[in-house]
Amino acid sequence: MDVYEAVLSRRAVRAFSDKSVPREVLERVLAAATRAPSSGNLQPWHVYVVAGEPLAELKRRATARALAGDPGDEREYPMYPAALAPPYLDRFAAAATQRYKALGIERGDPDRPMKIAALNSEAFGAPVVLFCYLDRAMGPGQWGDAGMYLQTVMLLLRAEGLHSCPQVMWTMYRETVSQTVGADDGLVLFCGVAVGFEKKDMPQLRTARAEMTETVTFVGV
Repeated sequence: MDVYEAVLSRRAVRAFSDKSVPREVLERVLAAATRAPSSGNLQPWHVYVVAGEPLAELKRRATARALAGDPGDEREYPMYPAALAPPYLDRFAAAATQRYKALGIERGDPDRPMKIAALNSEAFGAPVVLFCYLDRAMGPGQWGDAGMYLQTVMLLLRAEGLHSCPQVMWTMYRETVSQTVGADDGLVLFCGVAVGFEKKDMPQLRTARAEMTETVTFVGV
């Protein structure tokens, strides 16, 4: 699979099979991803790979919190800006409606937030979740570095025939996650990434993207 095919076929999958992912594949992906760029070569990411019974127990605990209507742990960083305006708000609303309608959750459903949280806390059935942390001393630049690292991981997963779904949702249950992985207080949870093989016979949802001309300006080219 070439780079273009990996980029164009990557999408946030929300229905995984229970087929296990070999450890050697995960090691190969994560070893190659160390080549991701980072300012000053700080490589600020700390990743925990969780599968098997530890992941099953984490899912049970997080799902119980979601179904109980638990609003989650105190936020350590905002998921989105408080005053999200067009065109960003329009893109967000359209994608959210499309995404969860495909999973059988209508926008007007009064239990929509709880159902969405419960689906996320199950990692959509994924047999592996990567949890990415950063040292609290790091700043915005290093958070950007972590994003580049995770994109590298997700593209390498595609090269292995795997899919993924980045989940900032896990920050809602950061204390439960930290108890599972043993992360110390000096680290802040950035996000989780569900990993696995896509479940067969499921709709292959692809959310729309803005035209390149909406987000790119050429100067002197």
